[in-house]
Amino acid sequence: MLQINDLTFDAWGRRFFDKAGVTLPPGSKVGLVGRNGVGKSTLFKLIMGELVAGGDEINLPKNTRIGQVAQEHPATPVSLIDTILEADDERHDLLTRLETADPEEMGDIWTRLIEIDADSAPSRAAEILAGLGFSTEDLDRPMAEFSGGWRMRVALAAALFSEPDLLLLDEPTNYLDLEGALWLEARLKKYPHTALIISHDRELLNNSCTHILHLAAAKLEIYTGGYDDFEKRRAEKSRLQLSAKAKQDAERAHLQAFVDRFKAKASKAAQAQSRMKRLAKMEPVATTIEERVAAFTLPSPPRPLAPPLIRLERANVGYEAGKPILRQLNLRMDLDDRIGLLGVNGAGKSTFAKLIAGALGVETGEFHRDKKMKVGWFHQHQIEAMDPEDTPLEIIRRAMPDASESSRRSKLAQFGLGFEKQETTVANLSGGERARLLLNMVAMEAPHMLILDEPTNHLDIDSRRALLDALNDYEGAVILITHDRSLMELVADRLWLAADGTIKPFNGDMDDYAKFVIDKARVAARAPSQVKAPAPEPVKAAPPPPRPSAAQAGPLKRKLEAAEAVLARTTKALEEIDAVLADPAIYVKNPTQAADLGQKRIKAQASVDKAEAEWMGIAEQLAAVEA
Repeated sequence: MLQINDLTFDAWGRRFFDKAGVTLPPGSKVGLVGRNGVGKSTLFKLIMGELVAGGDEINLPKNTRIGQVAQEHPATPVSLIDTILEADDERHDLLTRLETADPEEMGDIWTRLIEIDADSAPSRAAEILAGLGFSTEDLDRPMAEFSGGWRMRVALAAALFSEPDLLLLDEPTNYLDLEGALWLEARLKKYPHTALIISHDRELLNNSCTHILHLAAAKLEIYTGGYDDFEKRRAEKSRLQLSAKAKQDAERAHLQAFVDRFKAKASKAAQAQSRMKRLAKMEPVATTIEERVAAFTLPSPPRPLAPPLIRLERANVGYEAGKPILRQLNLRMDLDDRIGLLGVNGAGKSTFAKLIAGALGVETGEFHRDKKMKVGWFHQHQIEAMDPEDTPLEIIRRAMPDASESSRRSKLAQFGLGFEKQETTVANLSGGERARLLLNMVAMEAPHMLILDEPTNHLDIDSRRALLDALNDYEGAVILITHDRSLMELVADRLWLAADGTIKPFNGDMDDYAKFVIDKARVAARAPSQVKAPAPEPVKAAPPPPRPSAAQAGPLKRKLEAAEAVLARTTKALEEIDAVLADPAIYVKNPTQAADLGQKRIKAQASVDKAEAEWMGIAEQLAAVEA
């Protein structure tokens, strides 16, 4: 599908790719991984043609459709469902042409609409939108009514619906909740074409990807399997490299000792010269040098508090009197609890976090909270609210007003911000560096409870692992809200679900919840109000519909002819396969081909069945008109 040969690219004073090369197999789902800043997004821009390397290093088959997610979909007056349907350029163009086409051309247009299964497009679009968290009521709302975050989801839905030959996704789960991430993971598994996905989500890389493409040291290297397979193979490769280097170093030392000892002796001069040439020709064994990832500092509380830390009884919580967001909360947390808070965006997770952090009170009911309890609360709005002209050193000065300058700098170094970053403005820090600074800051006073709302959005895989290690060492209570399924599984020992205006314990693990989310999206996608077919509107059961008019006979006859052509073509393809399979010799001479043809026959039979159903439906409509 995609071939990259000897790609070299320099920009902004550094080299991103140095004679890098890779070939992506057709239909593969490839996770592109590497440390933040190595050039993953730059590779996407090179593939899209937004940056030019200078030659023919990047090659794709002719007429390949490339799709990627826009930053966010524009706020237009077009409805949500129509916005997604318009993303399929061919279908949209055919339907537009159908409105003004000559009778001779209409048959060809209908033939193509049937071939691309245009009638099922609205239900497919509705399924994608339901999976990404949109409700049935949202489908007819204009795009202008949605916030920027939801328009990002629309852009992702449009890319998935259009099904380009090469789909490029850059951190697609960063603007999704856990439910959307779980659905996307399942969707990508069955994506019919090639996809290249930049992601730090270990579960998505493990469960959706057939290959991992690693970018490091300006080189590209592809591995089969998911991220866990990649880690094992890379570790084994590193071990073999170190072993080979040790052997080579030993051989070098042996050869050099011989040269040093005998190069002055005439009788051994030839042998010494030979060994000197051999030393000169030895290529050094390249070894993998892994960057060290700084640990997170999450100090545990110095002394435990008496249980429970919090207790809620029949509590109602909201922002306006008499309009609770969460109702009838009956929950309890102790010092050693690790709660994973599940639920779609808007279900009240952030409201609950504000309540526990002390930023919001209950309207009615009882809320018992230990007065000595200190809470560390991290949420995404903190990153967005940072002053771009601030520096880490100025931030730590305000947090440690009585400490010495060396103590402050030492603390920032513990956070993973080296000397060169400590006086860098926030605007020039990466998202990962800002998240790392704030995560360490909220835990600096050893709180009894940590509330972490999407802490991993800007962290790479190695930093996520460092956060996991720190959370497992932390001895306080944790409330975790995250779309990172791996972190949720490895940190949370109990799951609570925010849904239907309340929060209750969820009976099951993350596998059970993933199934619950996908089944719920599938049911929502089948809602009848979500389907808008390009053909005439379906007949309603009551009241009895009027009889079709005779004026419809002409278009129906043309549709029938088009359906007959499709049926004839699919039937012929099936007969050709059957003719080959009827020869017993193929099973002996070429069993691989026979197996392949068997799979093709299953698909061909399905095409025939579908074409027959289309033809029969149109024939019945025509018969009603002619009657």
